[in-house]
Amino acid sequence: MFNSKEKYKKGGTMKKLPLIAVIACGLAVFSGCAREKTGLPAEVRVAALKCPSSIGMIKLIDEAGEISANSFSFEILASPDEIVPKIVQGKLDIAAVPPNLSSVLHNNTQGKVRVIAVSTLGMMYIVEKGETIASIEDLRGKTIDASFKGMSPEYDLNYILNANGINPETDITIEWRSEHAQSVAALAADKTSIAALPQPFAAAAQMLDGNIRIALDMNKEWEKLQKKSDNPGALISGVIIARAEFIEKNPAAVSGFLDRYAASVEFVNNNTGEAAALAGKYNIIPADVAQKAIPYCNITFIEGIEMKEKLSGYFRVLFEQNPQSVGGALPSEAFYFIR
Repeated sequence: MFNSKEKYKKGGTMKKLPLIAVIACGLAVFSGCAREKTGLPAEVRVAALKCPSSIGMIKLIDEAGEISANSFSFEILASPDEIVPKIVQGKLDIAAVPPNLSSVLHNNTQGKVRVIAVSTLGMMYIVEKGETIASIEDLRGKTIDASFKGMSPEYDLNYILNANGINPETDITIEWRSEHAQSVAALAADKTSIAALPQPFAAAAQMLDGNIRIALDMNKEWEKLQKKSDNPGALISGVIIARAEFIEKNPAAVSGFLDRYAASVEFVNNNTGEAAALAGKYNIIPADVAQKAIPYCNITFIEGIEMKEKLSGYFRVLFEQNPQSVGGALPSEAFYFIR
């Protein structure tokens, strides 16, 4: 499901194309329209991970072939590690990535990468079999399955636990997995009863076992804590970045991308059933899982000053735990693209 990394340049008939070609066409659609009006470059190269950020683009994918366009390439990659070298080497122009990776890239490339939008807010949930968890305090003394130690999910969880007076080292036991699918399997096999899972994995777990329920929304728990902050940030799961050189040379292309991506996000959030069907149709997430997950994915479009405020607040939380999680320093003002 997450292994596709083919590259496609628009041309030919949509219905005869393989999946990745169809996806590529979807982005070619909006690029073509914007190119006609704003003078887009000959080729705009975009990459995304096969996850809720792709669901946000699903309307663009489905409109493939309706508008003629020049060369436009799009890749769906399995891991952020595949995106990094392509951005650094100038082989991609725009990409959807985890938020802390955007800051790491900005710092490590001396400002050659900038953030242009927030694509998803927090998607992490505490799920359980049973009715024992109603608050963060109820996690004290429990064992929780979680994934990706040393990455954003750990920092996010630790922040919420610590801020509620629970020491993640002594007051709770966390069984760390290498991937979320392992936590889903552990829940389904009764090897654990509590897990920290993002969407759509939380929805998938519930569909495997009807006794699994969402106990806590970590996005809401984060918001409660940030209300006390002088500079409140948001729990963020995904952002869209672009190469600084590409932004400088093609501001109209970036603006056109943002406008059409925003329209697609609005469609998804207002038409869950249709969006879920399209997610299944294009093999991003099975339609039944998408139907259950989309309302909890917090797919969004935030740009400009609001993006800067929410994202900078999030980075401060990560930086206080581990400066290297954001590349050793908070990103500079130039990091935030405001049109």
